[in-house]
Amino acid sequence: MVFKPQRFHDEKPVVELEHDNQEPLETAVARQLAISQGIDASRISVTASGTTIFLSGSLLDEAEIDRAIEIVLAVPGVEKITHDLQVG
Repeated sequence: MVFKPQRFHDEKPVVELEHDNQEPLETAVARQLAISQGIDASRISVTASGTTIFLSGSLLDEAEIDRAIEIVLAVPGVEKITHDLQVG
């Protein structure tokens, strides 16, 4: 057996990079997509970075993609959308 020295024993870990919590905006966007009419959001992934929302996944047609973008832009706090949504 190989024993490694303990790390962070009696020391607080140092945070090298700290990000704001994006979960509230991601949740708000995902919830709005889930409850909106005219779109099946079960195959969409939502990620936030600041006020930008990244959408990826697939929808049935171009009309659903346009509807998803419209829905996301209506969520308070969203300023920009980047997507990699596919038809299929």
